[in-house]
Order: sequence, then structure tokens, then C-alpha cells
Amino acid sequence: MTAAYLERRGQIKHYFDRTAADAWARLTSDAKVSRIRANVRAGRERMRATLLSWLPADLHGCRILDAGCGTGAFALEAARRGARVVAIDLSPTLIGIARQRLAEESVAGAITLLAGDMLSDQLGHFDYVVAMDSLIHYRAADVATALNQLAPRCSTAMLFTFAPKTPLLSAMHGVGKLFPRGDRAPSIVPVGEGQLRILLAHGHLRGFSPTRTERVASGFYTSQAMELIRQ
Repeated sequence: MTAAYLERRGQIKHYFDRTAADAWARLTSDAKVSRIRANVRAGRERMRATLLSWLPADLHGCRILDAGCGTGAFALEAARRGARVVAIDLSPTLIGIARQRLAEESVAGAITLLAGDMLSDQLGHFDYVVAMDSLIHYRAADVATALNQLAPRCSTAMLFTFAPKTPLLSAMHGVGKLFPRGDRAPSIVPVGEGQLRILLAHGHLRGFSPTRTERVASGFYTSQAMELIRQ
């Protein structure tokens, strides 16, 4: 991966592991939050439901990589459908929260929770790879390269999200640069769908083609899902 990708990955790990761990735990729970965060929570729930709707209802016999699993909500739903799930996140703190939340679930034994690099080839092969909002902090070229690294280890489909380039997201990205570096969250990088499709079509992705896509917008949450099917 590029130096820019590795630098951004380090920033994301620090942010979710230290700066935002408590806030993220509340956002991904049913705790009362502000209206702004409630809209973000609703958007994430809609996006998770969208990605789940693109998977078979019966996942028995399937192995899924939940790449950037956060506190484990997607992994839990996939396991309830019968999948064996490897759920990995850069943040050991978020993985710790996931372990606490999933410990009493009847399907906990079907979920392997790991703190580490979602692109590691040591994770093995999968029927499906899902990356919900884990690539939204990277440039389009790095998103395409990450998917290209995952592709040889995925037999059926990859589902991922990116931050679509809209006037609102571009403005927010610009405003974020005005804050002192120590006060910034890792910025979301708006990506043009057309640009991303060109990168995926020109050698950045082997054996996969984009099919369905769907955008979810809820307050300050805007994310776009794309499905890549192995040909």
C-alpha cells in the first residue's frame, strides 16, 4: 500500500482506539444520543440493512470477512444467518467492546474477533468480503488497491461503501482542514463514483465487476454501497 494509506491507517487506529472510543461505543449502542448522532446511527443501521439484503438469507457454509467490523453489529447479523465470520478492526478497544457485546449471543462461537489489518492474507479465503464504512477515509486509488488485495481471497462477492462526492461532503471535508491537527478526526474523503469505476475497470481489480449500488443519506451520514461480483 502507499505511504499515504499507511499514514491514514495509523490516524484512524489512534482516533477510534483512543480519542473516539467512548463516543463510538455510545453511537453503536441503544444509549440516548444527540439528534445529530441519532441521525448518523439511523443512517448506519440503514446501510447495514442494505448490505445484509444483498447477501443470501441462508449463509450456512459461508465464510465472511467483516473488514473494519467496529463493535460487531454486522458480524452478529451474518452469524445469525449461519455464516462463520472473521470480524477484524484496527482498534483493539472496539474489538474489546465487540467481545463484551457478543459474549452472551448464541452465535458467538461462529464469530472470530481480531484486532489487526483487514488486508492481511493470513486471514484466509472467504465467500464474501464486507467493508462497511471502513474505506471512507481513503483516496479513490487506495480504495481500489485495497479491494484488489482482497479480491484473490474472495470467491463470490465483495460489498463495500465509500463516501460519495457530493457538494455537502466536499464542503465538510474542506472545513475539517481548518481545525488544528490535534483536534481533527480522520477526515472522510469524498470519492466520485465515476472515478472509482474507472479505477476498478483499469487493472485495479481482477475478476470482479460492479453491479448494484445504493446511497444512504441520514443527516450528516452519507455513504454509498457498491457490490462487486466475481465473474
